[in-house]
Amino acid sequence: MSLSQGRPYLAIPGPSTMPDRVLAAMHRPAPNIYDGELVEMVATLWPDLRRLALSSGHVALYIANGHGAWEAANANLFSRGDRALVLATGRFGVGWAEHARAMGVEVEMLDFGKSAAADPNRLEAALRADTGHRIKAVLVTHVDTSSSVKNDIPALRAAIDAAGHPALLAVDCIASLGCDAFRMDDWGVDVMVAASQKGVMVPPGLGFVFFNDRALQLGRKADLATPYWRWEPRALGTEFYQHFGGTAPTHHLFGLRASLTMILEEEGLTHVWARHATLARAVWAAFDAWGQGGDIALNVADPARRGHAVTAARIGGGGAARLRAWCEQQAGVTLGIGLGMAAPSEPSYGDFLRVAHMGHVNAHMTLGALAVMEAGMQALGLPHGPGALAAATAVVAGA
Repeated sequence: MSLSQGRPYLAIPGPSTMPDRVLAAMHRPAPNIYDGELVEMVATLWPDLRRLALSSGHVALYIANGHGAWEAANANLFSRGDRALVLATGRFGVGWAEHARAMGVEVEMLDFGKSAAADPNRLEAALRADTGHRIKAVLVTHVDTSSSVKNDIPALRAAIDAAGHPALLAVDCIASLGCDAFRMDDWGVDVMVAASQKGVMVPPGLGFVFFNDRALQLGRKADLATPYWRWEPRALGTEFYQHFGGTAPTHHLFGLRASLTMILEEEGLTHVWARHATLARAVWAAFDAWGQGGDIALNVADPARRGHAVTAARIGGGGAARLRAWCEQQAGVTLGIGLGMAAPSEPSYGDFLRVAHMGHVNAHMTLGALAVMEAGMQALGLPHGPGALAAATAVVAGA
């Protein structure tokens, strides 16, 4: 018997659960796009976006998803024939490299697999070998949404500095912004890309690119930047329409205003980070318990290298795919697919899933998803260890 009736829960890593306040802010007639309320409200977004990234630099906003934010960064960082060094720790690191290569950038990749973080020593060695300084920028994900691997951005910055290399550091925070601690200025990040549909809690459609003055100067020489993707008018334009390359994404902007107020003014950014860390640990505790009695394991062994927004895991023998289907059909909980962990043609394709705990998520939502997963394991006869829910609730109780 299905018990999926009622409000469904989307535990996938984007689009995340949207706050009712954000949706209500968007549910309104179209505003005047030339002056008045919209223009005045948008002026408040730029300083708050900087607060979200802990950046004193520039912000460019695009009507795009995360892939569009990649393309915007690539267009402004590189000219045709320039070289990028990509540190891949999952499918989205590889994806950023593919976008750059398709745009005419020469890509060198250090691939660290799907379960390990980027090694700063290998980065330093690669940059020391680039004696001609052909590498213009190092591209890396903070948290790769597919693998849930979290990279040590300050350590990577230190490796670039130790090599004495002028390459800029560009970081993909699409999965992590508003979930994991990120300090753009303090960590020496030159460019950061993000999107609205995860920790920022706004429906898909907004891409963000943050960049400092070093990147601004490099962007002025980049011949890949076309009028729509060029970031300088969006960040420094004197006319309202320039910030959006034309008509503003009006309703998304009202939703963004609501979400930034919730994050920065009401909950507070440090508490947002702490909440995500606690909910992540609850999920990890459950998987650790399940793994004691079955072919179940977290994708990333080192807790310090796991992102706090999403958890990637393995349930062998096709158990992950079976559990995902049961949770959605029987209980109304949608878990994420194991993106990029195995090809659809491979026997292990059904062994991977992801549990998102990003954005507008609290204890009962996360604990409820875990309880449904355990019910599914029981219903499907998937071997698993006991005590998962007790372990997860202990994490929450001790917060």
